[in-house]
Amino acid sequence: HGVRRTRQSKEALEAKRRKEQSKLRDYLALTDDVLTRKKRNEWSREALHATTQLLQVNPEFYTVWNYRRRILINGVFPESTPEQIKDLLTDDLSLTMEALKIHPKVYWIWTHRGWCLNNVPSRPGISDDGDPRGWEKELWNQELFVVEKLLDADPRNFHAWSYRRLVLESMPVPKLETSELAYTTRKIESNFSNFSAWHQRSKVLSSLWSQGKLDETKSKEEEFDLVHNAMYTDPKDQSVWIYHRWLIGSGDSRDILEREIAIIQSLLEEEPESKWCMESLVHYKRLLLRNHASSVVTSTLTQDCIQLLDQLRKVDPGRRARYYEMGKVVVIPNCVF
Repeated sequence: HGVRRTRQSKEALEAKRRKEQSKLRDYLALTDDVLTRKKRNEWSREALHATTQLLQVNPEFYTVWNYRRRILINGVFPESTPEQIKDLLTDDLSLTMEALKIHPKVYWIWTHRGWCLNNVPSRPGISDDGDPRGWEKELWNQELFVVEKLLDADPRNFHAWSYRRLVLESMPVPKLETSELAYTTRKIESNFSNFSAWHQRSKVLSSLWSQGKLDETKSKEEEFDLVHNAMYTDPKDQSVWIYHRWLIGSGDSRDILEREIAIIQSLLEEEPESKWCMESLVHYKRLLLRNHASSVVTSTLTQDCIQLLDQLRKVDPGRRARYYEMGKVVVIPNCVF
């Protein structure tokens, strides 16, 4: 947008077409060469070089990534020293990094990168600190730094977040989960609309709670404070509301449900067309009906849900049928939803 286009001459267009055809012929010839080598189970360094050339052109060619790994395992690694294997894997990490700069959301690149790190040999002999896993520590620590840089460039790249979990799980010296919790806090506070950061946070908190390393009741209240801030900052952001539902869970606590309903109701008064406010109110009032029917006024809650669903059909007409079906469930006594 806003860029002035220049009209190209017929000669220039023809030259461009010929150049593209030449590149296509070269690519098809290279593809045919690599797949022919693969078919005859060739594990030579020449075959490895051919896969390098092809993957530099098309890093989405997952068959070639698979073939490359087989070449390394069956042909190159057996005739290499541990130092040479480490150098080969480091070269492949560089190859994938160049590919990620242009294609940061291609599964096969991330997969190959993880494979490289999982195949780093133990340091030969005894290292200065007596740790035979010195190479692994060095490369995995470096990888965490790399993935953080990638997430700085694109904080919502779910491929990078998924890969970050792999790195954290694979590090020879595990990183403290409280440190990872702080990392998600920084990412969320810089941009509330980061579903992957919220998701990572839920994973870390679940682990800390299950291990008894963090008081669940106290930390949940802190999480509610964080998510309330996010809800009021951007009530249209879906990721915030999904995280809020995760905090509520199955709705066993009537006090928490009623408190959160009151907070969301207050927000709805400020944002009367917020579909996420309305959907959440319906969801939480239904939880009250299901879990605490003996201590609430069921007729009032049911009517509230029906009215909210009627409003939702107006503000979100594309999902009218969904809200209609939800309304039928609300009026069925003891219905499990």
